[in-house]
Amino acid sequence: MFRKILIANRGEIAVRVLRACRELEIATVAVYSEADAAALHVRLADEAHLIGPAPSTESYLRIERIIEAARASGAEAIHPGYGFLAENADFARACAAAGLTFIGPPPEAMELMGSKINARRAAIEAGAPVVPGTTEPLRSAEEAGETAARFGYPVMLKAAAGGGGKGMRLVLNADEIASAFEAAQSEAQAAFGDAAVYLEKAVERPRHIEIQVFADARGHTVHLGERECSIQRRHQKVIEECPSPIDDPGLRARMGETAVRVARAANYVGAGTVEFLVSDVTREFYFLEMNTRLQVEHPVTELVTGVDLVREQITVAAGQPLSFTQDDIEWRGHAIECRVYAEDPDNNFLPSPGRITSLRVPAGPNVRDDGGVYAGAEVSIYYDPMISKLAAWGRTRGEAIARMRRALAEYTVGGIKTTLPFFREVVRDEEFIAGQLDTGFIERFNRRRADAARAAATAEAGGTDQAAREGDDAAEADTMRDIAIIAAALAAAPNAQATPNVDQTAAQPPSQWRVMGRVAQHRSRDLF
Repeated sequence: MFRKILIANRGEIAVRVLRACRELEIATVAVYSEADAAALHVRLADEAHLIGPAPSTESYLRIERIIEAARASGAEAIHPGYGFLAENADFARACAAAGLTFIGPPPEAMELMGSKINARRAAIEAGAPVVPGTTEPLRSAEEAGETAARFGYPVMLKAAAGGGGKGMRLVLNADEIASAFEAAQSEAQAAFGDAAVYLEKAVERPRHIEIQVFADARGHTVHLGERECSIQRRHQKVIEECPSPIDDPGLRARMGETAVRVARAANYVGAGTVEFLVSDVTREFYFLEMNTRLQVEHPVTELVTGVDLVREQITVAAGQPLSFTQDDIEWRGHAIECRVYAEDPDNNFLPSPGRITSLRVPAGPNVRDDGGVYAGAEVSIYYDPMISKLAAWGRTRGEAIARMRRALAEYTVGGIKTTLPFFREVVRDEEFIAGQLDTGFIERFNRRRADAARAAATAEAGGTDQAAREGDDAAEADTMRDIAIIAAALAAAPNAQATPNVDQTAAQPPSQWRVMGRVAQHRSRDLF
């Protein structure tokens, strides 16, 4: 087993890996940029090394500086976390060249599955169903238009390299194809240094479901079931569940077997995820891509299966076999995860960097928060704005939802905007509760919110108008009654003087202050 591991990442995933190392009694080394000098992962690690200025291109993406830190610290292995260099085959090779163990898959597997086009070819050879589309990059907007016409709209343009929604465009008709192709190419080049784009037939209202796979170097490959990842914004997941609300054991088995075949075709070792699009009507599924790393949403799988995926990554990288077989895996209960971002959900989820002035993290039975911040910490403009992953487990999906509602109500973050208010609404949404999920959920949810707000405003305005009309009628009736009383009193005045013993109380007209008070009251109602 390793004696010391360097964690080539930051934030909540660096803290997550650090904790797994502590449980294995492995010393930890953090790396940090100038912006992260006071970050939580730096504070918790046994030692920490500065690797450069704030921009990730000058720090967390600098392979030679990370290797240098590993050598200086005496680390034997490097865990890349996710993001940054986690799926960089050159980094894995650099680790090997320096005599360090890369805790992840072989570089050849990363290269194969890192290219979406090559991954499609490999999946087809492994017998996995794929969405109809191209297996070669598109050479021009004209070719894109011809290909789209052949498959039929809508279609999806996707970057051949990378992921995370970058270089992806949904094209609804021929009028949009040229501009969408240029935009997808430009974004892919900027994000991945590779402008290659391919095309797939768009699956309308699909579920995005992924299968967690794990393999050791001794030929054992297993799957740990599915995660529902359909709730996304800008093609990035924000809420995940295990299992999917579909909860179909037969479908899970078929998808799991397919994912295992894909992993074996890539000679995969370590933790990986095979992603699929699933028709909510036919239950047909199509290979989408393979992520050659630990996923952000791994906690829900851990909560349901009881397997510590990070610990397993470390032990497998150290040459040990998997600690479980396929038959050992059981799925107990249901888990839901919300990715808590420093973003403003009322402003198109724009980042909300700044200092966290106060922080109260939820706790209690079966609630887990994988966080990377503390009160007083700074959410930087330089990095991904995710501050924690909040997960809740229950014996049933309904119990998990109730527990997540409670946890979200307890969670407070001061000083910045977060996605917490958005999640508090989603977990009470009728479609969410019913498990009616697909990748268009947030768009429909936002429309429902807008429609409800308009209806409430209209009802309030209508109620105010009705109250005003009723007020007008009441004031007019009061005034007419006052006039009638005064007129009757004046008419009865001579008789009243002739018969002084008659009670004149009923004949007293109302005070003008009272009348004016009624008028003022009516006018004040008009103002509201």
